[in-house]
Amino acid sequence: MEIINIRVMNGPNYWSIRRHKLIVMKLDLQELEDYPTNKIPGFKDRLTKLFPSLYDHHCSEGKPGGFLHRVDEGTWMGHVIEHMALELQTLAGMDVGFGRTRETSEKGVYNVVFTYMEAEAGIYTAKATVRIAQALVDGKDYDLAQDIQNLREIREEYRLGPSTGSIVEEAIGRGIPYIRLNRHSLVQLGYGVNQKRVQATVASTTSSIAVEIACDKEETKNLLEKAEIPVPKGVIGYDEEDLRAAIKKIGYPIVTKPVNGNHGKGATTNLRNWDDALKGLAAAKKYGRAVIIEKYIVGYDHRILVINYKFVAAAKRTPASVYGNGKSTIRELIDLVNTDPRRGYGHEKVLTAIKIDDFTMGILQEKNLTLDTVLPAGEELWLKPTANLSTGGTATDISDLVHPDNVFMCERIARIIGLDICGIDIMTPDLSQPINEVGGAILEVNAAPGFRMHLAPTDGLPRNVAEPVINMLYPVGSSARIPIIAVTGTNGKTTTTRLIAHIVKQVGYKVGFTTTDGIYIQNQMMMRGDCTGPVSAQFVLKDPTVEFAVLETARGGILRAGLGFDHCDIGIVTNVQPDHLGLMGIDTIEQLSRVKGVIPESVWPSGYAILNADDDLVYKMRNELECKVAFFSMDEKNPRIVEHLAGGGLAAVAENGFVTICKGNWKIRVDKINSIPLTFGGKATFNVQNILPAVLACHLRGFKIEDIKAALENFVPSPATTPGRMNLFQFKNFQVLVDYAHNYAGLEQLSKFVEKIDGSPKVGVIAGVGDRRDEDIVELGRVAARTFDEIVIRQDKNLRGRSSEEIIGLMMQGIKDVGGNKKTTIIPSEPEAIDYVIREGQKGAFITICSDVVPDVLEMIMRHKEQEDNVEA
Repeated sequence: MEIINIRVMNGPNYWSIRRHKLIVMKLDLQELEDYPTNKIPGFKDRLTKLFPSLYDHHCSEGKPGGFLHRVDEGTWMGHVIEHMALELQTLAGMDVGFGRTRETSEKGVYNVVFTYMEAEAGIYTAKATVRIAQALVDGKDYDLAQDIQNLREIREEYRLGPSTGSIVEEAIGRGIPYIRLNRHSLVQLGYGVNQKRVQATVASTTSSIAVEIACDKEETKNLLEKAEIPVPKGVIGYDEEDLRAAIKKIGYPIVTKPVNGNHGKGATTNLRNWDDALKGLAAAKKYGRAVIIEKYIVGYDHRILVINYKFVAAAKRTPASVYGNGKSTIRELIDLVNTDPRRGYGHEKVLTAIKIDDFTMGILQEKNLTLDTVLPAGEELWLKPTANLSTGGTATDISDLVHPDNVFMCERIARIIGLDICGIDIMTPDLSQPINEVGGAILEVNAAPGFRMHLAPTDGLPRNVAEPVINMLYPVGSSARIPIIAVTGTNGKTTTTRLIAHIVKQVGYKVGFTTTDGIYIQNQMMMRGDCTGPVSAQFVLKDPTVEFAVLETARGGILRAGLGFDHCDIGIVTNVQPDHLGLMGIDTIEQLSRVKGVIPESVWPSGYAILNADDDLVYKMRNELECKVAFFSMDEKNPRIVEHLAGGGLAAVAENGFVTICKGNWKIRVDKINSIPLTFGGKATFNVQNILPAVLACHLRGFKIEDIKAALENFVPSPATTPGRMNLFQFKNFQVLVDYAHNYAGLEQLSKFVEKIDGSPKVGVIAGVGDRRDEDIVELGRVAARTFDEIVIRQDKNLRGRSSEEIIGLMMQGIKDVGGNKKTTIIPSEPEAIDYVIREGQKGAFITICSDVVPDVLEMIMRHKEQEDNVEA
């Protein structure tokens, strides 16, 4: 078997609108295509021995054992790999359940699709399960445990921590989108101008001064002490001399910890002699030169969580420990504790497995114990100096038991430090009594406190501590989103997108938009190139100045990674034409329509899909939608429009020379078609098709008709406003039109405009695209022959898998089918082809240059125009 490619979906996609996280592996079964599972001796036995839990997979039979029954009957290896991929991730602590396997048009080649939790783990799983399948086919042993452990480590390396993860999950539950900004814990909640950020449990609302104070333990202690908050007596020390002086002043037992520390790093507690104090000093100095030396307070370790200056939760923490039974060694007791199903690797479960480390060995040495010592029955042994859950500690929720005086004190502490998300460590015998009455003290105030002990305590009631964080970031009535209009289709996407963005900007929004020529924020180009995929969409949505997003969304990005957003408010489909067929597994126009249909399917139920009623495939999309639907048409008498309006629907049509919005039986005439510069006096009918959905979308957003009309009339096609879309240059003796038309459907639309232009001869500079079907390249030649008196064939720099001779031969075939001996010149270099048509341009000629490298061509044309103007001057 051979993996052809692996694609990672992370948004609504061709395979599923609701399941965003999918691995799509294109797999060639090779000779195994002829060997379903029932033809491989012993395969099922080896499979069930390695994966006994596959019995729980229902598959299409809908009952336990259903998948294995399919294996008995005979199923193909891609299907088996799909189920193994789901089970392998589940065994590694990532519970996933959706998968499907589909044939492609290539014999023996399948798309194996399955969900993932972490992309890197999903990619590893795809490769591992192919290896496993091959081993099962060959009858070889396989170390599945190693793959499971590798996946656990990958998961822990890339996943969000439990605290950040809980905030993200709470946001998702409220319909708030998120974007992970790095591979660590920096996350954006919301879009554009309404975004907030969290990193671990520090929010964009958190004061940097407060974080700095909390990280300086001595400064924190000074502020609290001055505010009459009980804190342990202590000093700052740097060396053994300072340590000796501190002990003389405050006496044993002591605690040592770095001044700039958190999460218990470098802290050692209950030091009762000089040798232990030296070790504690050394441990703290690993994290900084300055060390806090303070009195050890007797009691239990407690954590209070305060969010938005309100008490939220409290937990009693206990270090990792074992209880003796009079029979087992300490090592055996640790192993026994780790068999608790609640303990796991890293953060995968409620509790973390206890590891034997230097701290453990130091404690044992101090007590004259070894790992082989048998602990007396009933004796408790703490194995760590601190009670952190990440080192195997436990937590008990006591939120309902905290004395009101302690609640008030903790809320006051948060205000004193200025932390809106604050973890307060308290040592006291009992939090149900005021700590100043029982000898307790505040040990630390923590920025970025961990939530895990509250979300999933070992004992007691779990607390949704992420909820008050989201309440703080997004109070009732505030929005996390910005309006999104997404535009897709074969032709007309860019012009429609630019026109909508222009209208939106005219109305007063700060707009960000993506197109095939770049990313723009308020008409300022941020990035040049084809920017119609999910990365470009998220570039706009991550920009904190953007109030409104208009996103051109092409086929390629949807197939490579899905959409860059979860929902849009309005989704527009301009048309579906047979372009890009045979690429990325899309072989028919019906499949291409399904790809384009991802956009309207991602519209909110309260939003609108705007569909082309003149296009059969686009019109058919309405049947799959949960949102509202509006249509546009070049013919107000189109039966589909008539039926829709009779039911009280909404549409935009071209009628009696006007762009008109129809609501049921009512008409709102927006503007005369001839008055809109984009139509070139009504000659560019294909641009009317682009104007209709743009106008309808803006009307649906509540824009005034007079504002839409004004924007239509001041949107003048030019290299600046519509680069490469109907850019007309007037030379002294001829005209030059530059357009992006790159497929035969686009050229057919352009042809209707060229026919209406006075000019002779009509010259066309065209090129075939190597990754299109033979019939598409031939048809491009036919359309060119019907449109132009003279044709110049150039070549793209990237021939996309074909030879220049092959592409030219197919185009010439189409030209000869229509034009016979029509004058045709072959100039492979695009710059040379442009120089040729301008140099040889006849008086009165109309020259059309079709190019997909728009900036370069426009620069060349303007240079020629400038040279002509200089000569005349």
